[in-house]
Amino acid sequence: MNQALYQFTLRLADTHLILGQKLSEWVGHGPFLEEELALTNIALDHIGTANALFEYASSLTSFEKSADQIAFLRHEREFYNLLITEQPNGDYANTIVRQYLVDSFFYYYLQAMVSSKDETLAGIAQKSLKEVTYHKRHTASWVIRFGNGTNESHQKIQQALNTLWQFTDEFFEKDAFDEIIIKQGISSDAQVFKQQWLDEITTLFTQANITIPENVFMQTGSKKGLHTEHLAFILAEMQALPRMFPNDKW
Repeated sequence: MNQALYQFTLRLADTHLILGQKLSEWVGHGPFLEEELALTNIALDHIGTANALFEYASSLTSFEKSADQIAFLRHEREFYNLLITEQPNGDYANTIVRQYLVDSFFYYYLQAMVSSKDETLAGIAQKSLKEVTYHKRHTASWVIRFGNGTNESHQKIQQALNTLWQFTDEFFEKDAFDEIIIKQGISSDAQVFKQQWLDEITTLFTQANITIPENVFMQTGSKKGLHTEHLAFILAEMQALPRMFPNDKW
């Protein structure tokens, strides 16, 4: 088994799965029906992408473990999702900022991934790029709406960015597995488009009268399976039934 490819696939799958799980918590609690449906669809897109990636990860193990087993029977230290995806939903402004930061990153990352030498990952990236293009447009409109709304909405979205900005450097972090995958032409170096990403989000935040924090200590660790305290609670809820009935079929 190509361990670097397997690890890389898990990182992508876990990021989409955990983010989809967090977004799904808004079902029944959205600010109004149309927006609740929009966010639910975004959650489903992430979970769908996660499923495709877990199926691929399963194939890399010669199907020794199913996609469901990989997703639901691993422990916290065996998950590699980006730290930002496990952060609390908070108020709606917090959820929107978290989603916009992830959307804007994946918008550029997936554009590079469609040229991957791995045909399966390239195909998943092609489908996901269409989805994230909509996601980014949707969340960007909400950033501007909150930033240029009332004093309260502006305060909430500024606070959300102040809280979440510390997790953004992890988007561009590399380790030994990444170096192997990049060398094999399976993934591109995210550092290549970091400035482009930063320019775009800076332009949007300026339009929304929001200030990007400076001199922030950046949090990392997900590539080593190190997480914030929030992931354990997410997994406890998400994995309860599969762990109680591990051999059942749904």
